[in-house]
Amino acid sequence: MAAVTRWVRFRHDAETGFGQLTPSGISVHTGEMFGDTRPTGQTLALDDVELLAPAQPSKIIALWNNFHALAAKLKSPEPPEPLYLLKALTSVTAPGAVINRPPSYGGKTTYEGELGIVIGKTCTAVAPEEADGYIFGYTCTNDVTAADILNRDPTFPQWARAKGFDGYGPFGPAIAVGVDPANLVVRTILNGVERQNYPIADMIFSAQELVSKISHDMTLLAGDLICCGTSIGVGVMKEPVNTVTIAIDGIGELTNEFRQ
Repeated sequence: MAAVTRWVRFRHDAETGFGQLTPSGISVHTGEMFGDTRPTGQTLALDDVELLAPAQPSKIIALWNNFHALAAKLKSPEPPEPLYLLKALTSVTAPGAVINRPPSYGGKTTYEGELGIVIGKTCTAVAPEEADGYIFGYTCTNDVTAADILNRDPTFPQWARAKGFDGYGPFGPAIAVGVDPANLVVRTILNGVERQNYPIADMIFSAQELVSKISHDMTLLAGDLICCGTSIGVGVMKEPVNTVTIAIDGIGELTNEFRQ
């Protein structure tokens, strides 16, 4: 089995770059993260850089109702095909960034800890058994949601607006290459208390099935992000300042503050 590598993007001395995480810091690389890469020989300490979202997707796809346990709890039928929305690119924010409740919205905001799939190369109408060849790796995501907006208008569920506010799409800190998603567990810790702990193996559509089925709808490009949906334990961030961590062993911990 191939060794797991973890890739990050960063800002250092006003320049952006990328590299592999190592025990001593970041091994800086040149080239293209999703193409040919070469180590430069330079190593940067994590304390000396600002971590960025580890990819720059052309689109963010977010799943709804993709876990058996949550579907059962909600007494919702399991879908025969993936149910998803597109999330605004301007919702992306970095690991460690502060997310502010928008002034235009005074309602409840929820966290949703999720696994993210990062596409590695152009992908159109691929079969499930081919999908791993198009997946670069996996990351942690928090599909932050303005919950009171979602169903406020009875004639039109506002998925894009509820999940598209600036900062409501943090992901990272790294993209892990070489992990088996079926063995992963997602944990969400809110203000020091674990609120979610669920296995990716409970997904209705596996990572490979998601990539296959979505690629039959739209072409996926290198860097595109698929948020696999969440399971039981979604909740409201109630404090004036909330610290929320999405932790997936083998990938890392994505931590952000949400401020009311």
